[in-house]
Amino acid sequence: MVVWVGGPARVRVEDGAAASVYGVSRSRTERLVNLVICLLSTRRFLTAAQIAATVPGYEHDPDDAREHEAFQRKFERDKAELRELGVPLETGTASVFDVEPGYRIARREYALPDIPLKPDEAAAVGIAARLWQHAGLAAAASSGLAKLRAAGVDVDPQATLGLEPMVTVDPAFAPLTAAARDRREVRFDYRVPDRDAPDGRRLQPWGVVCWRGRWYVVGHDLDRDSTRCFRLSRVVGPVRVTGAAGGYQPPVGVDLISHVARWSGPVERAGRATVLVAPGRAAGLRRWAVEITAGSEADRLVLPYADACSLARHLVGYGPDVQVLDPPEVREAVIQRLKEIATRHEALAAAR
Repeated sequence: MVVWVGGPARVRVEDGAAASVYGVSRSRTERLVNLVICLLSTRRFLTAAQIAATVPGYEHDPDDAREHEAFQRKFERDKAELRELGVPLETGTASVFDVEPGYRIARREYALPDIPLKPDEAAAVGIAARLWQHAGLAAAASSGLAKLRAAGVDVDPQATLGLEPMVTVDPAFAPLTAAARDRREVRFDYRVPDRDAPDGRRLQPWGVVCWRGRWYVVGHDLDRDSTRCFRLSRVVGPVRVTGAAGGYQPPVGVDLISHVARWSGPVERAGRATVLVAPGRAAGLRRWAVEITAGSEADRLVLPYADACSLARHLVGYGPDVQVLDPPEVREAVIQRLKEIATRHEALAAAR
């Protein structure tokens, strides 16, 4: 998946391993999502005027003929887009005395039945959720609902509970995507596997890419004067923004996915990790294992891996059901990952 931050955005899935984002501006995407949230949160029909006063992106002077005509064209395009996407947009009136039609979304038709997902499909949904968390939609949506309440519209706060997934990504994800969007140079420390100490890097980021389950930033390395990509999980410490907004322009038509694919090469799982697994637990690891030895209290599994940090992120998801025996690099990576999670939860608890 390629994140074209700040530029056009539509998702195209090519082979299940990569997708590009292009075609619809971020502002329009946010406006459409806010329109859906608005129409889902009320049981009555809302007129175009009420929607214009509520949904961010539709602001205009209704007394100005040109502005009002522009709003109507925009609103018609957005309605057509939602219907094209399969959103059940209804037209009607709140009472027999209303002369202007209103709009709402039929929640009974909008809600989906339970959808069983295969592992690769669930991974794709997880990536989309990670991006959504950083899309800045929550504040605008809350503002829209507040305006609805102020206008006397009956709002159901439970109607949109599924629209704000909370999935975390690498800490460097947010600052790097923001820097790529604003075209600002950054500095960060980067850890290379065969070196003990991290190196300082200066980069003009072009975009953030997900390739084979790992996140990368691609851009122009100022110290080496060449195009480079860096895995986000190897960024150490904070990303520091050093340049002014609009300080550079990425090459036109650059294919970030292809660049990362050439740089990363084939994934070679030459390493072997030995873990103890509670009986009957961690079915995913058992399918992955190349060797399983049953025990009375725990089963011993041998797992092939290419990167210790990537394996550690996978293992910590199983909690106390999995214990790493060796090699030391995987044990240390798991311990470090658990410390990061504990620190994050402590920070969240302190902020509440």
